[in-house]
Amino acid sequence: MSGQLPYSEKVMDHFTNPRNVGEISDASGIGTVGNPICGDVMKMFLKIENNIIIDIKFKTYGCGAAVATSSMVTEMVKGKTIEEALKISNKAVAEALGGLPPVKMHCSVLAEEALRSALKDYYTKQGKPIPFEDKGHTHENEKCL
Repeated sequence: MSGQLPYSEKVMDHFTNPRNVGEISDASGIGTVGNPICGDVMKMFLKIENNIIIDIKFKTYGCGAAVATSSMVTEMVKGKTIEEALKISNKAVAEALGGLPPVKMHCSVLAEEALRSALKDYYTKQGKPIPFEDKGHTHENEKCL
């Protein structure tokens, strides 16, 4: 079929069977990010105890790659310390999914940003300084197909 994007089996699996979908009612941190160009919106919920992410859930409105990257990042950080979670980059998310088409790499960036946004909310709620910098990514030059 012409025009079809070449998604890996792992991307398709996380899209059709996403892990950790939903909300956490007593979340330690909640982060929401979106891409105004294509309308993808990710909301991430974290439950943190003793510096460990014991639970993570997401709600994503967007394309298959947006759902798959949200699902994969939750799998990658569950059970990890905050410091370990902060080391997870959008490239690591894309690699864990077996790669993404170049026009869909912004979805992995959104997944990383959603995680960082939820962690920022956690630190703010704790009254603690945020121990990481906002990468300041912009979505101005990206397209969604």
